[in-house]
Amino acid sequence: MCGIVGIVDAGGVSLPLYYALYALQHRGQESAGISVFNGTHLRKYKAPGLVAEVFDTEILRGLQGSVGIGHVRYPTTGANLPENIQPFNFQFMGRSFAIAHNGNLVNTAGIRAEFERAGQIFCTSTDTEVIATMIAAELRQSGSIEDAIRSLMLHLRGSYSVVMVYEDVLYAFRDPLGLKPLCIGTTSGGYIVASESVAIDALSGELLRDVVPGELVRIDGDGITSTRIATADRVAHCFFEYIYFARADSIIDGVLVYDVRRRIGQKLYEEAPVDVDSVCPIPDSGTAYGIGYSEASGIPLLEGLMKNRYMGRTFIMPTQAARERAVRMKLNPIRHHLENKSVVLIDDSIVRGTTSRRIVQLVRDAGAREVHLRIGSPPIRAPCYLGVDMPTREELIASGRSEDEVCESVTATSLHYISLEELVKAIGRDSTDLCTGCLTGCYPVPIDGEIEHRRVVEFADETVQLDLESFGESV
Repeated sequence: MCGIVGIVDAGGVSLPLYYALYALQHRGQESAGISVFNGTHLRKYKAPGLVAEVFDTEILRGLQGSVGIGHVRYPTTGANLPENIQPFNFQFMGRSFAIAHNGNLVNTAGIRAEFERAGQIFCTSTDTEVIATMIAAELRQSGSIEDAIRSLMLHLRGSYSVVMVYEDVLYAFRDPLGLKPLCIGTTSGGYIVASESVAIDALSGELLRDVVPGELVRIDGDGITSTRIATADRVAHCFFEYIYFARADSIIDGVLVYDVRRRIGQKLYEEAPVDVDSVCPIPDSGTAYGIGYSEASGIPLLEGLMKNRYMGRTFIMPTQAARERAVRMKLNPIRHHLENKSVVLIDDSIVRGTTSRRIVQLVRDAGAREVHLRIGSPPIRAPCYLGVDMPTREELIASGRSEDEVCESVTATSLHYISLEELVKAIGRDSTDLCTGCLTGCYPVPIDGEIEHRRVVEFADETVQLDLESFGESV
């Protein structure tokens, strides 16, 4: 997950970066950080906590510069330690650069070990530092950022969207499959690159376009230039961005997320209609789904659960115990809307099942007669290795269980997941353009122990066939 942003603005970037990170807070709640270049050197500030807790006016005044990057963290690789908070600043060959990364790499252990055998030391346990080390290694040889990113894309396996400050220039690039989102916009004083378009909206900017998979974007005071470093034989946008990660008002790869979720809600009714008194979306991620379900069915939408707006997203909390404790604090039933009623609860997904079980019980305890569950994602049966914290099949409630068995486990009256076919139609993309590895167990990149997959990536005028053995070798 994570949220990243980079801004070029001659009027100063610290406050715009703050506002942009605030808009991306839903992508990571563990820590926040900003790095800026002031013309001679980099300054940074980062700490555990939410954006509003980490920064204040005095701190932002101390981050003077016309180019900078920011990050909010949701950990997948690297422990919850202070040294893993991004962005990372480096001094190299008399130059300064800072880097922040959204995504998850699956072959960095081998690359890291190779560097360590050559005498390289690391200060963190993140794959972001491995990316920075690879860039530095290539810069030492060629001095070219473009060559460094080309080498990086040739050897890395996994998902990555990256923003980087190199002296007074902002660079941004995205993996050849486009697994994680990244977009470009203009502001009143310059340019912005961010994980989601809502960060551009927060600055009253204009969305220009998405960063193309495999593209390297260079932004300075003179404007934007770009190079298509690599192309793959397909793209593989993460479907989970559309159903949960992204804010509903974001445009991800040209698609408004809200419209996707509303269409999914309509499809849920068409696939599994049920006669109930009211449609009750689980806030906030279920709201757009519930609106679509209500539109298609004619059943009134009535809030049965009220959300505590000061609670974070329980799915991205670091431990299962924390997620479970947070459910009762986060949601309060509106008893008058539930007592002796039959309701359909609409939510984006069921991952571990514990939260769904507690919500169903919460609604039953408030007096609901029937509680029907409708879910905007197909069953999640396999781990995600590319940026979502669900690493084992054992913790996934749908792994090895039928829909009826999951329904019984979460104590619902009935349960229906949207079909994969209708999900794809609602997103509006070809199924081959989406990563659905956590649904199917078939991943767009080779994963050790999982289904092998081959792909072709083209670098400039050269085509390289990449297979399972070619990844993870020496850089």
